[in-house]
Amino acid sequence: MSSYVSIPVATDGPLSTEATRRQLNRRQAETVEKLAQAALEELREVGYDALTVRSVAGRARVAPATAYNYFSSKNHLVAELFWRRLAARPRPEGAVGDAADRVIAVLQDLVRFLGEEPELAAAANPALLGPDPDVQHLRLRFGLEVQQRLADALGTEADPQVLNTLLMLWAGGLLEGGMGYLSYEQVGEQMSVAVRQIMGGAR
Repeated sequence: MSSYVSIPVATDGPLSTEATRRQLNRRQAETVEKLAQAALEELREVGYDALTVRSVAGRARVAPATAYNYFSSKNHLVAELFWRRLAARPRPEGAVGDAADRVIAVLQDLVRFLGEEPELAAAANPALLGPDPDVQHLRLRFGLEVQQRLADALGTEADPQVLNTLLMLWAGGLLEGGMGYLSYEQVGEQMSVAVRQIMGGAR
């Protein structure tokens, strides 16, 4: 059984070698980075349906067998790419006001993240729903990252049910935007209204 890995995140420092399943040496990390960049280019040009691990490998000039050594499926590749780009995104700073204001700032930043990479955001919907064990692992990590951002915005005295409701609100926005039912600007506007209705003037 192959061991699959996480995509290194571009940083100002040395190339990251953090991995979901195992550590990478520098050569392996560079190969995975090439596959990651190629996957983004494929998504932008042909979309999720036409993307394959083989097509990404060809664009990256990597042998298909090598690509499959790192990624079990295209869902794994897309989910990993989506997770890594979110994990690398700094949390919004300088949010002031009550808890609702802070939550809105977090959700608006997440919506901007989706709007900056619409092809990747659209592909993330089917990818994250995939049954692959590696996708399930990443889906959990993705959900925990969003949950932590919202929990930090709510503060230590937050009602767990409010947090659960906000997570459902985020999941709905991700689906609506990814499927093209609403623009990401509209998603952000509706989320802000919903947060006010859910939380009122909660501090």
